[in-house]
Amino acid sequence: MSDQFVTVQSAPDDLAAILYTSGTTGRGKGAMLTHENLSSNALVLKEAWGWCEGDVLLHALPLFHVHGLFVASHGALLNGSKMIFLPKFDADQVLHYLPQSTVMMGVPTYYVRLLQDERLNQVRCNSMRLFISGSAPLLRETFDKFQQRTGHTILERYGMSETTMLTSNPYAGERKGGTVGLALPGVTVRVVNAQEEICSIDEIGDIQVQGPNIFQGYWRMPDKTAEEFTEDAYFRTGDVGKFDQDGYLSIVGRSKDLIISGGYNVYPKEIESVIDDMPEVVESAVIGLAHADFGEAVCAVIVLRAMTTLDAATVITRLKSQIANFKVPKQVFFVSELPRNTMGKVQKNLLRQQFQN
Repeated sequence: MSDQFVTVQSAPDDLAAILYTSGTTGRGKGAMLTHENLSSNALVLKEAWGWCEGDVLLHALPLFHVHGLFVASHGALLNGSKMIFLPKFDADQVLHYLPQSTVMMGVPTYYVRLLQDERLNQVRCNSMRLFISGSAPLLRETFDKFQQRTGHTILERYGMSETTMLTSNPYAGERKGGTVGLALPGVTVRVVNAQEEICSIDEIGDIQVQGPNIFQGYWRMPDKTAEEFTEDAYFRTGDVGKFDQDGYLSIVGRSKDLIISGGYNVYPKEIESVIDDMPEVVESAVIGLAHADFGEAVCAVIVLRAMTTLDAATVITRLKSQIANFKVPKQVFFVSELPRNTMGKVQKNLLRQQFQN
């Protein structure tokens, strides 16, 4: 095979890739990304995350998703960096290669599993410059424990298959646990209410975005594409969130996961955060199930820590003292683990199917 070839010239708007969405709430859709979409984001992230000479990327992410295929690999390629490329995440392998690396990107599950290994410590992470987390929400508990164990503060960011990266906690500034940071340069992020009006600080609403990184549309789905863009060309992400007084964005959940119970809007993330703070709980997922009186009933699915016990009545009693009554789950279920897709996102559609009577 010859190593000689003719370089194909591509225009910025030429299609570069079709990436299928994860489909946690339904069938996946093919997001059409152009060369400009990908290059603009790679260039922004090179500056935002401080890529520098001598960086070595520890890459354990799958290559069928924007996180591993573009965000991680493009950072190393654009910087001319060495990449330690693992076929899959394996805690033993990651711990082996950490002392030879400076940058690692992962989903929250990776960091949870690393924390379960006693070998994870500050000495092993001595060469590391940056740990990045994305593709699913990072629990505040994981954020804090990783900081205490390694001396490193995980940088959480926010992106989608349709947009690549949108926001990021700062590399040099404050990284706030529980948030996905500030809008990246060139990207505009807004949170709007049901009337498409800009939300005030700490007011929850729909997240809409605009920028050179936003995809061109869904493959062979023109009607769906038109539906997902506003009249002023903002993309409706389908995520729900809020800005704090410093401009940091927090993701509350997916709009499709919003529970409307008795006419009240219930955001699962708010309830999950309270449940997750209970000492017996590893993690939780709050879902809405069909209910004759309320339309939807708030229900909680909980994973308990080993060697602990907790019953539904206790969970409900505790919650009644901390949140409004209409947000308190009508039912509580206990499972050994939550169903997740390959990128670590909880598949609430499967939970709804499992527990709907």
